[in-house]
Formats: sequence, structure tokens, C-alpha cells
Amino acid sequence: MKKNLNQSLLKAAALKYADDAPSVVAKGSGEIAKKILENAKKYDVSVFQNEALANSLLNVDVGSQIPVELFEAVAEVFIWLIKSEEKTQLSGKF
Repeated sequence: MKKNLNQSLLKAAALKYADDAPSVVAKGSGEIAKKILENAKKYDVSVFQNEALANSLLNVDVGSQIPVELFEAVAEVFIWLIKSEEKTQLSGKF
């Protein structure tokens, strides 16, 4: 994230994959988004930036599975995450 980004414009959603589809475990904008990103950093969770997807995920209730319309976009995020983790392991940064 750009450090000069206006915090009131910040948006974030946290996902987990369990059962049949990913679900939203946290979401918010402004200070809530900032806390989500701080926790991601604290627990070494990779962060993927996509404003359109974040906006869509903010419309999903926390604890709910993502809608079918978002499956492809979220699958791309999980693929990116797996590749990022593989690169980290190959470089010995684990």
C-alpha cells in the first residue's frame, strides 16, 4: 500500500477457504481496513491489492461465502497467494 494513501479511502477484506467456497472473515474501510492490514502484516499474511474486488467483497456479509460471481476473481487471488508462498519458500524466507 502506498504510505501517502488517504486512510479514509482504504478498503480491505480478509478471506479464508474452507468447505465449498471462500468466505469473508473480516471487511471494512478506513480505520477497520487499516486494522485488517496491520493484522495481516503482524501474522505474515500476504496482501493482494484489487480495488474492484475489495469493493465487491465489502458487500458480502462477514461469515458468508463469496457469491458465485466472485469465484473467478477470488480464485486468481488464491493462485497468486500460492505462487507467492512457493517463491518465498524457494528463496529460503520462511
